[in-house]
Amino acid sequence: MQDKVFLYDSTLRDGSQARGIDFTVADKLAIAKALAEFGIDYIEGGWPGANPNDDAFFANPPPVKKAMLTAFGMTRRAGRSAENDPGLQDLLQANTKSICLVGKAWAHQVETALGISLKENKRMVEESITYLREQGREVLFDAEHFFDGYKSNPTYALEIAKTAYAAGARWVVLCDTNGGSMPNDIEAIVSKVAAEVPGSALGIHCHNDTDQAVANSLAAVRAGARQVQGTINGIGERCGNANLISIIPNLMLKMGMDTSIPEKKLSQLRSLSRLIDERLNRDGNPHAPYVGDSAFAHKGGLHVSAMNKDSSSYEHVSPERVGNHRVVLISDKAGKSNVINRLKALGMEKEAQDERIDKLVKEIKEREKQGYAYEDADASFELLVKRRLGTIPTFFNLHSFRITDERRYNAKGEIVTMSEATVKLSMQDSSEIIMEVAEGNGPVNAMDAAIRKALAPKYKRLADMYLSDYKVRILSPQDATAAITRVMIESGDSKGRRWTTIGVSANVIDASFNALHDAITYALMKK
Repeated sequence: MQDKVFLYDSTLRDGSQARGIDFTVADKLAIAKALAEFGIDYIEGGWPGANPNDDAFFANPPPVKKAMLTAFGMTRRAGRSAENDPGLQDLLQANTKSICLVGKAWAHQVETALGISLKENKRMVEESITYLREQGREVLFDAEHFFDGYKSNPTYALEIAKTAYAAGARWVVLCDTNGGSMPNDIEAIVSKVAAEVPGSALGIHCHNDTDQAVANSLAAVRAGARQVQGTINGIGERCGNANLISIIPNLMLKMGMDTSIPEKKLSQLRSLSRLIDERLNRDGNPHAPYVGDSAFAHKGGLHVSAMNKDSSSYEHVSPERVGNHRVVLISDKAGKSNVINRLKALGMEKEAQDERIDKLVKEIKEREKQGYAYEDADASFELLVKRRLGTIPTFFNLHSFRITDERRYNAKGEIVTMSEATVKLSMQDSSEIIMEVAEGNGPVNAMDAAIRKALAPKYKRLADMYLSDYKVRILSPQDATAAITRVMIESGDSKGRRWTTIGVSANVIDASFNALHDAITYALMKK
């Protein structure tokens, strides 16, 4: 039995069936290209004839080199010949070397959903595969509801799998369509099928309705299956599909299986995961195994102390192998080891030996009690450290600010709200007071505009900085509108850098200024 496992990606078809996901043609082309460059064996582009986007994708497919671009469709319809079935003709017109057909393997579904005889369903599978093979295509057969079918009528489910293989299917893919199977069921059933259909021709396609799609896929591989289907980040209908981002490193690093992906390519795993999230305009799951922001994040002082001696103490693999990196978090649970590690990561090895570190750790814990959360505000933490250790200048001093809001009717009778901010500040090397006024569509926007206006003549580089996210959290809800608030601001620049700053106050404007002041100071420091 060969040890190589082939990888089949269904992100562009099965993944797009998830709630809230709608890939454009440009998205599909970019994702297909990235999958091919990463080393995926099969890339399922969509269902020809199902929608305009899929048709446009296949009309001008991306260059995928070694990967097999695959069109997805169903077996011929009942009562038609394969030659005269419009669905099969759409698949052929997609002009892909590989075609994946889905057909029923559950006797109950054949008789209730399709309303046909078991023999007719079997002929549909056999004739469709035979016809596409005669047209020179490699054919995969997705045996839909295979595991539910096997549990209720093992003879018929197995007969469908054997029929597909005998008709010339390169891969017979066993589908846990409802996602309700357990790993022990998958392993036992695949083992029995592998006694009739070679494991080198068996695939597995799992859904995640019991949060076991990855475990079920790996169980199938243990039982002999040598193709795994899934999606990037596990996106898919209902609870999603098997997550290839977890399956790939588990196969290669944990099970010692060979794939078409060179191990050095694993360092691009996180980037591939992020690409999908960026295309969907959403944040990645911070707790995602291997690639999440928290996958190698360490918070407890005891953990970090042990990590300093041996990183394997709390890391099952090196984060660099999968394109991730280690993060030492700073919080009220942090010890001296956490702070020292963060300083070293900032290139402050010398400062890490400073006798003031103990006092700094105590201050961090006190500020955390007040509502600061430095584990999520990397830039504010760096600024706090450098201010206390005297390694950063004060670029400007704010003497005062005043903000007014006006809500009124305009000439069209529409309600408009406008904010106006007045700031007074001085530069680090001057006592001259500079006063500027600016308007904005909110108090924070107006204050930001006024501060930038005052700083612009001296710090032209601030024109490259922008605010990308703004979050407010109430820390003492029992105080109602007088509650303590925490503001977090994410900033960025044209070079793709991102940094997060934090401010805490009973006054949301004051908290916003503290976060904004840190954001501007950090930008000036890095420049």
